[in-house]
Order: sequence, then C-alpha cells, then structure tokens
Amino acid sequence: MRALRAFGAFWYDFVVGDDWRLFAGVVVALAATAALAGAGVPAWWFMPPAAIGLLAWSLARAVRRKDGDRSRAG
Repeated sequence: MRALRAFGAFWYDFVVGDDWRLFAGVVVALAATAALAGAGVPAWWFMPPAAIGLLAWSLARAVRRKDGDRSRAG
C-alpha cells in the first residue's frame, strides 16, 4: 500500500506540480481545443495563445506574491 501511495504522490506532483490552478487551466484549454476540433473548426491555433495566457497569468500571480512578501519584510 505504501508503494501505491508513493506512486500516486509522484504522479500528482509531476502532473499538477506546485499550482493546481495552472493545471486546471491547461485541462480547460485542452478540453476547449478538443471541443473546437470536434465541431469541425481547425483548432491548431487555440493552444499557443492559451499557453501564453496561462504563463502570463502564472507569472503575474508569482510577482504579486513576491511583492507582497517584500512589503511585509520592510
């Protein structure tokens, strides 16, 4: 049982990582791409802007969090 729990913890950490919100955003973007493709719309264009948007959102959250730490220290 311990090995199964360690295996699951590894995969959770590997796939989800530090930010579950970013993981959820990727899942939503993949689902939207699949829905577009299923509707017959060429969907190749959807993932690059979604990835760039998720990266920008993640960086903005990290910078905001870092600035909050700095203001508390001063």
